[in-house]
Amino acid sequence: MGSAREDHEILWLDLGSGGGDRAAMRRVLLIDISNTFTKIAIARGWRIGKIHRLPTPALRADQIRAIIGDRHLDGTFAASVVPRKNREVNAACLNQVSWIGPDVNLGVGIDYPTPRAIGPDRLANAAGCAAHYGVPAIVVDFGTAVTFDVISSGGDYIGGVIAPGLNAMTEYLHDRTALLPFIHLREPLAAVGRSTRDAMLSGAIYGYRGLVTEIIRQIRREAFPRRRPKIVATGGDASLIAAGLSLFDAVDPVLTLRGLLVVADLNLGKTPNNDSFQCGQTKRQ
Repeated sequence: MGSAREDHEILWLDLGSGGGDRAAMRRVLLIDISNTFTKIAIARGWRIGKIHRLPTPALRADQIRAIIGDRHLDGTFAASVVPRKNREVNAACLNQVSWIGPDVNLGVGIDYPTPRAIGPDRLANAAGCAAHYGVPAIVVDFGTAVTFDVISSGGDYIGGVIAPGLNAMTEYLHDRTALLPFIHLREPLAAVGRSTRDAMLSGAIYGYRGLVTEIIRQIRREAFPRRRPKIVATGGDASLIAAGLSLFDAVDPVLTLRGLLVVADLNLGKTPNNDSFQCGQTKRQ
């Protein structure tokens, strides 16, 4: 398949949803399609198995079928911010896919003027954060863009902030200047760079931590003046940026997949896909 993989196994604790033995045996396909990479995993009960990390621009239905193999599924739950790739998932799973959106039971409410404008990944993050870490909360997702999503004390998604992602900022500097090189992100050795690369690295990491700190400070002042929210980091650059900040309660790189599993538990039995079926083959009768 020519794909990069991240092989993790995550233990997800039973959240007391009342699913009982049936939920414990349930097998669900989870798909998180982001701009750069797509993460795909199969969950059995509350355990998320291997996480396959595939470049989104090259995502194909046969790659998804290969991950599924001959296993039967009780449902497929997907969050996508790249709509043109949705057809690959639909083709692999014979359109038996529950796409995350405001019409799906998320376990959190939505208090937002245009619910359909909220990114599905942001809704999945809100669902996972509320179920696993509690509310009120702020989720910071370090991806192609960095998003800050706010969940109220009442358990409602109320909005957030979108800023350029860390890689987008450094790539922009490289692309738009004649002399600045492309840099691989890592922890700087010092704030004062002794080379062009070190100076760029310092500006990127320390500057980005400053951006994150100030945005969170403003959100807390406006939305939570009397109560400290849980603050959870996720996404590809979460560990790097959070390592130098004390404001995060947790760094959870697979929060979106956890959220998809929470949504699956809330909705299986209430959606058309609760009959077991095999991707790429006819649905079992």
